[in-house]
Amino acid sequence: MPLSWNEIKDRSLAFSKEWAHAESEDAEAKSFWDAFFNVFGVSRRRLASFERKVKKIDGKDGYIDLLWKGVVLIEHKSRGKDLNRAYKQATDYFPGLKERELPRYIVVSDFARFRVHDLETGETHEFTLKDLHKNVKRFAFLAGYQTHSYKEQDPVNIKAAEKMGHLYDRLKATGYDGHPLQLYLVRVLFCLFADDTGIFERALFYDWLRERTAEDGSDLASKLAELFQILNTPSDKRLSNLDEQLAQFPYINGKLFQESLPIAGFDAAMREALLECCALDWSGISPAIFGALFQSIMDDKARRNLGAHYTSEKNILKLIHPLFLDELRAEFERVKGNRNKLFEFHKKLRTLKFLDPACGCGNFLVITYRELRLLELDVLRAARTSGQLNLDVHSLVQMDVDQFYGIEIEEFPAQIAQVALWLMDHQMNLKVSEEFGLYFARIPLKTSANIVHGNALTLDWNSVVPRETLSYILGNPPFVGAKFMDDAQRADTQAVFAGIESGGLLDFVAAWYVKAAHYITRHSREGGNPVVEAGITGNPLDARLRGHDGIKVAFVSTNSITQGEQVGVLWPELFRLSMKIHFAHRTFSWSNEARGVAAVHCVIIGFGAHDAPNKTIYDYDDIKGEPQAIKAKNINPYLVDALDVTLSNRETPICNVPEIGIGNKPIDGGHYLFTPEEKGEFIQREPKAAQWFRRWIGADEFINGYERWCLWLGDCPPNELKSMPLALERVEAVRASRLASKSAPTRKLADKPTRFHVENIPKAPYLVLPKVSSERRNYIPFGFMQPETLCSDLVFISLGSSLYHFGVLTSAMHMAWVRTVCGRLESRYRYSAGIVYNNFPWPSVRGELVEGRTKAVHASTSSPRTAIETAAQAVLDARKQFPDASLADLYDPLTMPPALLKAHLALDRAVDTAYGKKTFASDAERVAFLFEQYEKLTSLLPSEKARTSSRSKKR
Repeated sequence: MPLSWNEIKDRSLAFSKEWAHAESEDAEAKSFWDAFFNVFGVSRRRLASFERKVKKIDGKDGYIDLLWKGVVLIEHKSRGKDLNRAYKQATDYFPGLKERELPRYIVVSDFARFRVHDLETGETHEFTLKDLHKNVKRFAFLAGYQTHSYKEQDPVNIKAAEKMGHLYDRLKATGYDGHPLQLYLVRVLFCLFADDTGIFERALFYDWLRERTAEDGSDLASKLAELFQILNTPSDKRLSNLDEQLAQFPYINGKLFQESLPIAGFDAAMREALLECCALDWSGISPAIFGALFQSIMDDKARRNLGAHYTSEKNILKLIHPLFLDELRAEFERVKGNRNKLFEFHKKLRTLKFLDPACGCGNFLVITYRELRLLELDVLRAARTSGQLNLDVHSLVQMDVDQFYGIEIEEFPAQIAQVALWLMDHQMNLKVSEEFGLYFARIPLKTSANIVHGNALTLDWNSVVPRETLSYILGNPPFVGAKFMDDAQRADTQAVFAGIESGGLLDFVAAWYVKAAHYITRHSREGGNPVVEAGITGNPLDARLRGHDGIKVAFVSTNSITQGEQVGVLWPELFRLSMKIHFAHRTFSWSNEARGVAAVHCVIIGFGAHDAPNKTIYDYDDIKGEPQAIKAKNINPYLVDALDVTLSNRETPICNVPEIGIGNKPIDGGHYLFTPEEKGEFIQREPKAAQWFRRWIGADEFINGYERWCLWLGDCPPNELKSMPLALERVEAVRASRLASKSAPTRKLADKPTRFHVENIPKAPYLVLPKVSSERRNYIPFGFMQPETLCSDLVFISLGSSLYHFGVLTSAMHMAWVRTVCGRLESRYRYSAGIVYNNFPWPSVRGELVEGRTKAVHASTSSPRTAIETAAQAVLDARKQFPDASLADLYDPLTMPPALLKAHLALDRAVDTAYGKKTFASDAERVAFLFEQYEKLTSLLPSEKARTSSRSKKR
């Protein structure tokens, strides 16, 4: 057991007095350092060696005064000698050391002075022997108290995972695999960490491996099996004649070493790999980060990109701060000066319980525990200031890992989560020890986190943790799109989504939202209103007695559940269960632990079965940047400060405007589509075909301005078609392609091989609306096309749109609506008819509704409409000034011509005026206004339930 800091300080004072007059390096240096190590309660003889022979940088032999491999190199000089020269001499030894022997620290001394160089941080500290007692914490690495500041993608974490990966590969190659291998590595991980953090006597595991196992590795497996058994046996139940070194290992308990495992097999290279793992300083490994990295060693491909796949601590903090930490910190600030209230607050921290129902390696739980322990440390400091602190260190710390619950579908990550929380607990205990000068460790382990290996979507969460005792649910459930789920995932979600209309449209993550909502309201699908626990959405007095307003939830999600058609499927169900959004981070780039995905576009949503008085939206100007916190009266499912409304997938517009539809869908196997070169070559061989070629555009061709052509034979008379043998070959190829399809409707199309599956052949100029376009653009480039050009189904077209319709659609008002409600392809805009266009409230004082349902009443004067048409024409005229530029060039924010930008700003003002306002302060204000208009317009419709599109019905 490490000495307390108070003991170390007392010893350091005695040491300083004893060696105050030492001068000669040759005569006294070795005794000096033996005594120095003893100040910290460790044996120099066991850890470090004198006069280690190495080759110096100049190729000559040198002798290191003292080396503790991988930790510290000490160069000692006689009193008064140059310490700079001593440091240079120390670094000259580095070429002669193996990588695992290279030290983190260089210490130089002349008896009277110490200079400590931390090669990891670059910091240097110098002090006198007399002041050693004031600086003993500079030698925390000797005492077993060393703490670290953890950085994202810290090389020490990545190197550790790589080392463990090599050991994993070698063990697996011998046939040692599956559950035994996974648990074996978890135990080794614990031993490595324990060796460097004071759980074991310093470097005990490393020394035991090095000294008590054969160099060829032949007995290592049996020795490790014996060690694991010792770690699972209380000291008073061990054999009396046990090997002296083995007897020094403490009893661990916690069931970590309880299960008997098959004996593994090692060789010399595997033993060396394990020794290399030992050589790392595991006190610098972050349990929060390393859990995900450790899991990634199971996958060779993931291991090649270590550092890209763990959940960033920074992003985890984005969730836990608004969920609970900010509130707890604020409460602490209010009560820290009042002894009784501070005492009650401390007791409250112990009652909080947390569940991560998709916990993986436990990153969220570990970071949550760390932050709460840091808060508790501040409570203890405040208690010390007020004079109420009990100096019994074991009664100081109230919080423990048994306040944390997790569900994880894979066994190995569940084990890592359990161990990671123990490791974080020990690191935080070291902080308490350092703060109060009393060594504090929870060994043997008496409590453990409640990590359940199981399927969160089929488990009853109440069996994991009773809802009456739970405070918070948090985490980042798996990111799998609705179309990409495997059969097992689909079956799980179907059970959770039972009774939700069009539930098959929802992404995998949505199942956790629904499951959490049912859990916290104890709701049954059998009918009726939710049955709620007292204190959740019931009696407010009961809630206060429980210490909070009910279970609060926050999940990281793909942003798809706040966009497009999923909103209208998921959120009505959550509203039915009384859910209210408390805070939200709008779309940002999330570093994720999922293998193979470095970052995705995500949101964070905090919610519960009760309302919250202070709501906050975190908005990102740059999805990779920092958010701006915006106070909100209400947060709706589109994560804007507006009414709780959801948009249904409508068949027709809510206003009296032209309908839009997709372009042509050939299903031709590509046989009717040509590049300009292919078209020229074809016409050269088949001149009669020239009149049947039409310009062809999809979203990409329209925006980027490149040519494609279509051979449209649907109107070609049979006699002419027969006179074109190459064209007939194409027709036959299309027929064969359709017949070979697995789809029955496609095979039926083979009967009409010259026709398209969907045909939308314009006879007059028409408006083109690209389905997908870059989110970088301030405006989606809509535009008019002549009827000679055919469009693919990658654009929408409107045959009846005028300059007025073009003007409204290409305005800032419509773009604010698009950005908020449209679906996304990655982060790009995914325009839709049923969600975006058909639900858009057009400018009208009283609203123009679709003919046939309510008589259209156009209350606007001709002036706003004329102003919009004039401004819209100015936008088109500005485009014409740059005939060689594509729409992509014109609408790139970096290259947009000033004339075009000026025209758009004038159009924006004209459209804003048509809505009855001269200016809107922000897009958020625009969207809030549009949702109000939407609510008014839809309230006039005969039925609240919108007609869904035939496309939606097919799904």
